[in-house]
Amino acid sequence: MTNPDAGAPRGRRRFAHESQVAMLAVITGGIGVFVALLLLWLGGYSSKVQWTLTLGIVGTWIVGMVLVRERVTRPLQTISNMLAALREGDFSIRARGANPDDALGLALLEVNSLGETLRLQRLGAMEATTLLRAVMAEIDVAVFTFDAEQKLRLVNRTGERVLNQPLERVLGRGAEELGLAVCLQGESPRVVEGLLPTAQGRWEVRRTAFRQGGASHQLLVLSDLSRTLQAEERLAWQRLVRVLSHEINNSLAPIKSIAGSLGGLLEREPRPLDADADLRQGLGIIASRSEALGRFMAAYARLARLPRPRLAAVDVDGWVRRVVGLETRRHVELHPGPTLTLDADGDQLDQLLINLIANAVDAVLETDGRVRLSWNASGGWLELIVEDEGPGVSDTTNLFVPFYTTKPGGSGIGLAISRQIAEAHGGSLTLENRPDRRGARARLRLPLLPDSVR
Repeated sequence: MTNPDAGAPRGRRRFAHESQVAMLAVITGGIGVFVALLLLWLGGYSSKVQWTLTLGIVGTWIVGMVLVRERVTRPLQTISNMLAALREGDFSIRARGANPDDALGLALLEVNSLGETLRLQRLGAMEATTLLRAVMAEIDVAVFTFDAEQKLRLVNRTGERVLNQPLERVLGRGAEELGLAVCLQGESPRVVEGLLPTAQGRWEVRRTAFRQGGASHQLLVLSDLSRTLQAEERLAWQRLVRVLSHEINNSLAPIKSIAGSLGGLLEREPRPLDADADLRQGLGIIASRSEALGRFMAAYARLARLPRPRLAAVDVDGWVRRVVGLETRRHVELHPGPTLTLDADGDQLDQLLINLIANAVDAVLETDGRVRLSWNASGGWLELIVEDEGPGVSDTTNLFVPFYTTKPGGSGIGLAISRQIAEAHGGSLTLENRPDRRGARARLRLPLLPDSVR
């Protein structure tokens, strides 16, 4: 509904309301005053009584009108002042006389409640803003905000370091001038090299749009990947050197010891009668350890040179049944799932599944435990599970560390290669102890072809 007085000034509307209240008081009280004066002046009273009562009646009428006017307009003025204070952000004013038992007191009570609600909301907003500013100042990523004209409106402390300029020198400048225009275009997220002369290395660029004050803005977040990658690379090299040193020393130590013993044997005069037999035995051990070291290095080379998958359609049922048929040491219980199709490298998947089944069978060879294989589809993914009833996994932290093994004669690269194959296909491989009983459970997840479930 349209208010006809909506465009009138506030003072004019208030005067009109007060005039209406005064007019109502005049009309309602005037009728009684007129009747009383008529009876007074026609009743035969003396002039002194008539004038005294006339002045009293009229004075009472005027005072009553003023009191009625004040009683009506004063609370409205109080409510108006409180609403104006709330509009200006002053939430400390409270009205007296708030009482839920009458209409005016209920209105004042609601205004007081509104003021308290707004005060708490402003306090929460201020606390949230303070927390956000503290987080932005401390996080190790650069945060920028650009308006619709690509002018910088907000930057945190890390962003200042990236730009190598203080806050007051960069606010209001354009993205092109700051060298960040390329980050406001293209895909998000993505990785860029050598973002700025002051920000070399690899950076992850994330960008999102938002609206502030009705205008479009862009939030730009830059994460420095160089330090993280360098730290991970350093840890990987340390782990690799530790594993290589351990394996190489395990082979070189006996070779050195036996070579020293054989050298001492050759220098002895006269040579013992069984010297030839000792020489042949020592040389055999040296040859055996050298071959073991060669196999280890070959396994490392195979792990490091895993080729990229050659993708083709792979029927899950046929793939699983073919690999299960290769295991002759122990029967594998097969619980087929739905008919599914993968876009994968069949040879690499064979190697992956052979490793999982071989590990499960190795775990139950000395017991009467069973090996169970099943699969199903879940949200566009193949979930293949290999379970055994063996002793379980004693150390889950090093399972996928290359060359780490708990099996006598194990190479320690089977699970590492299997995980590499799974991740190269966009999937994952996990190995954990079974929660329901003794044994281990390997879970392989691989993406399915669209509409492959039949």
